[in-house]
Formats: sequence, C-alpha cells, structure tokens
Amino acid sequence: MKKVILTVAFAAVTAVFFVAATANASSSGGTATARSKLTLIAPAAPGGGWDAFARESQAAMRANGVVNTARVVNVPGAGGTIGLNQLGQMEGREDVLLITGAVMLGAIELANTKTTFDDVTVIARVADDYNVLVVPASSPYETIEDFVAGWAADPGGHAIAGGSLGSIDHLLSGLLGREIGLDPKQVNYVAYSGGGEVLTSLLSNTAAAGISSYNDFSDQIEAGTVRALGTSAAEPIDGIEIPTFIESGLDVEMSNWRGYLAPAGISEETRTELVDIVTEMHATAEWEDSMTRNRWTDSYSVGPELEEFLDAEKVRVAAIVEELGL
Repeated sequence: MKKVILTVAFAAVTAVFFVAATANASSSGGTATARSKLTLIAPAAPGGGWDAFARESQAAMRANGVVNTARVVNVPGAGGTIGLNQLGQMEGREDVLLITGAVMLGAIELANTKTTFDDVTVIARVADDYNVLVVPASSPYETIEDFVAGWAADPGGHAIAGGSLGSIDHLLSGLLGREIGLDPKQVNYVAYSGGGEVLTSLLSNTAAAGISSYNDFSDQIEAGTVRALGTSAAEPIDGIEIPTFIESGLDVEMSNWRGYLAPAGISEETRTELVDIVTEMHATAEWEDSMTRNRWTDSYSVGPELEEFLDAEKVRVAAIVEELGL
C-alpha cells in the first residue's frame, strides 16, 4: 500500500511540475504552435511502450523537419489517466499531443476519471502492438495447450503477471480465462507497473505466466530465459515466430493500438495541422524503420474512420471490464 501511495504521489507531483513548465514555456515565448515547438506527452514512466512510441515519434519528426522542435515529457500514473487529466486542463493549447492507446480506455473505465476521450480532441491512430503470453524457461509448459490445461485445472495456483489493472495485459488474461471455461473473476491476475517487474516475477517463480508487449520480452525470448506460448495478434506478424492464440484454437485477439490526442477547444485549422504533422511523420523512412524494429503493424487512421473504431473499442473494453468484475 505504501508503494502505491508513493507512486501516485510521485505521479501527481510530476504532473504538477509538467503543467507549470509547459505553461511557463508557452508564456515566455508567446503562443507556441505545433510546428514551432511540439510537446509529446508520454503518460507513463520512461522505458515503457508509450515512452518508446513518443520517442520514436520525436526522432522521426526531428530527422525530417516535420516540426522545428519536439520534446517528450513523461507524466506517469494510473494507466495514462493522470496524463489525460492534465491534457484536459490545457484547453485551447495548440502545441501538445498526448500519446494514447488501448490501455487508456481500460484505465478510464476503472478509474472513473473526470476526463475521457469525449473531453479532448482525437487526432490519429498510427500503430498496433501485440502482447505475448510467456512462461519461465523452467516451466513444465511447452505449449499454450499445455498451459491452459494446467490453468483450467487450478486457476488460483496459476498467477498471471502483467501491467496495471485495466491494461491490455489484464483484459487479455480475462479473455483467455473465459475462452478456456473459467469465470474471469477466477483469474489470479497480479498487476505490476511495467514489463521489468513482470519479468522479475516470472524469474522468481512468483507467477506461472506473464502477459506483456512482445518488445518487453523479446530479449528474454531470444536468450531463452522465457518461453513464448502465444500472441494476441489476429494474424501472424512478420518477425514474430510465435503462434497466435487463434492459431492455437483460442478465439482471443486484441491489439495494443497507439495514437495521439490533443486538448479540447482547438480550432479546426489547428486540428487539421496536427493531423498533417502526424501524417507527414507517418510517411517518413525513419518511422517505417521504427515500425520494423518494434514489430508494430501499421494502423494509420484519422477522421470518421478513427471515430468509428474508437466507438467500437469503448464498448468492447467496457464490456470486458464489467465481465471481469472490476
């Protein structure tokens, strides 16, 4: 409990300093625009998936002069909702983009946050990442079929380690549990703040399996420290030699999509400019390289197509959270 309190307090202090810093930066140099000085908010600690996405975006923008200056600021906490709430306080700001994605939708459902996607401006969806389920190399389970058989026989004895409550890791654990005949509430899910802690729990045999982004586990998979049993992609992904859950007979798939939000209250001209910035970045060779290196799949969408996707995702995530009894 003490750790949780300290983590939330740190995140809150970080957010306060961020708001003050960006306000001062804006006021000291006049009204900043996205083309002159863009701030990318990664609503998570350095080293995670959102942070990596923000820094890859920053690098592609800088290398191609999409914007004059781009910086990344980390505002971690509560599945991204602390960063989202801060964005909600920046109404009218033209020089800020918040990294968002599927994890944030689950966190919004859990936290009952005062700021939702309805209170900000949706800009773009750009890439999809996928999760994998892994076990320690010492595990007796060689395949996903072996694992789910043992899991179904003893749900409580098979702790599943993953990210924050409401995250894609958490939702996937519930979907997989339901698929093999468990009540999702039976899933013994243990939440951690990041992939590093998930890995530690696996290697210390605290958890029977772990769920996280492929990139969180890729080095350990290649080194043979952990064994990957399945991935959440709907179809096989180039460069990832792991069967999908669907290929293994489990009708479960979910993407950890990532994109960008802007503050509410911006003009249509500003929204169009932000969409253009993301579109130009998306077309660069540097971004294409980042997609390949990170094994992300291209899911670029804006406008009505994106709005339709988000409406469906909100309904889907809310239903899963309700079924998990959270």
